[in-house]
Amino acid sequence: MNEEKKIAEYMEKCQYAKQMLETQIDVMIKDFTFHRGYNPVEHIKGRIKSIESIKEKLEKYNRDWNANNIIKHVKDIVGIRIICSFLSDVYDIVYILTHSKNIIIKEREDYIREPKDTGYMSYHLQVLVPIYLQEHVEYIECEIQIRTMAMDFWAALDHKMAYKFPIEIPNEIKNKMYEYAKTIQELDKKMMDLNKVVQKYRQNL
Repeated sequence: MNEEKKIAEYMEKCQYAKQMLETQIDVMIKDFTFHRGYNPVEHIKGRIKSIESIKEKLEKYNRDWNANNIIKHVKDIVGIRIICSFLSDVYDIVYILTHSKNIIIKEREDYIREPKDTGYMSYHLQVLVPIYLQEHVEYIECEIQIRTMAMDFWAALDHKMAYKFPIEIPNEIKNKMYEYAKTIQELDKKMMDLNKVVQKYRQNL
């Protein structure tokens, strides 16, 4: 099998993994909602990384364009982003995912409790998703990001800012972005506290 066909085959497997993961997450959230009477998720975004983006990542790592390097060095070809209403919802979703028997947790990074130096906040899970082929089962690595709406708003702006500077973002802007990230963090905490008050009133109705 030539290299391009190997790459095409792996990308197809990534599509299967995305479908499997989206289905599993959908079932787990529906089950959570049924038992808790509350849906913690605002929306879910799933994507497959473009060939252009994969090539850029390999070039960044000074790696040749081949299937082995893609599998070894590009861990986020399949990406799922789960956007939650409140901060506590993020950790509810993390609990659900990490206790699933259908996916394997490979790594986890809590950038909410320990934000990146840019101020970026999100909870990341690297997971292995089984795909059931004709004669065997394979595991495809995927990335899941869980964050609040406020964190997602900040991350989108941060991403756009980064692309405005081809080399490095000036320190003045970095400092401002970090300051605004802290504001987002405080807002999330206040909204979570407000939600707790609302829930108390609902219980008394």
